[in-house]
Amino acid sequence: MEPSDIFGLQGKVCLITGGAGSIGQASARLLHRHGARIALVDRDADGLAKAAASLGPETLTVVADVADEADSARYVAETVACFGRIDVLFSNAGNFGSVAPIEAYPTETFDAVLAVHVRGAFLAAKHAVPHMGRGGSIIITSSVAGLRGDPGVYGYITAKHAQTGLMRVLAKDLAPRGIRVNTINPGPVANGFQARVEDDLTPLLGRDATQFFDEAIPLGRHASPQEIAASVLYLASDQSAFTTGLILSVDGGMSV
Repeated sequence: MEPSDIFGLQGKVCLITGGAGSIGQASARLLHRHGARIALVDRDADGLAKAAASLGPETLTVVADVADEADSARYVAETVACFGRIDVLFSNAGNFGSVAPIEAYPTETFDAVLAVHVRGAFLAAKHAVPHMGRGGSIIITSSVAGLRGDPGVYGYITAKHAQTGLMRVLAKDLAPRGIRVNTINPGPVANGFQARVEDDLTPLLGRDATQFFDEAIPLGRHASPQEIAASVLYLASDQSAFTTGLILSVDGGMSV
């Protein structure tokens, strides 16, 4: 049996926000390998072009700000105009913000982080759900940060907890329509996003942040984007047909 038959993704339409990032790209390549048609959304036009080049000419790319409702409606409309429907929504766009004591944490940074993670995931679902049918899957990228608290990470940790609440409401609301909704909660990933986070944290910790995280992960290392993508494949596919409302931790045991 071909892999595409195993996962039931042949011809399915997968819309991925944050599509220019490492997890978005790795997931797009894996879903495409199993027969899915891909629409990628990101603010990074150059990154989208590079991502699409690795997938082939039938990949749709849309430059958009996920926190903007008009942009959200537009990227969904362009996906539907191109492919006719949406089967999988992978709400993956994210930003980190900053780390600071509460009295010094910038309010505009807090608002910007929640806008991308929470408002962005809400708007994606709001506009995509009318074009999804039974068997559809919504996946929201949360984080191990959505399962814990750490000093000074006000925007990111708050947003990641809020995404879990959004997922649970959506899972209950959409179950009668046969649409599954889950979060994937990665730990530290070996990519540019995490490297920037660790660069910011190193002076605050007074030690190398990458080593600090590796010591906090029972499996002793960062994940690769491809390992996160493998879990996205599971939640997108028919293999998870009876799975909804799940927090899927892919963190090497960090949240245990």
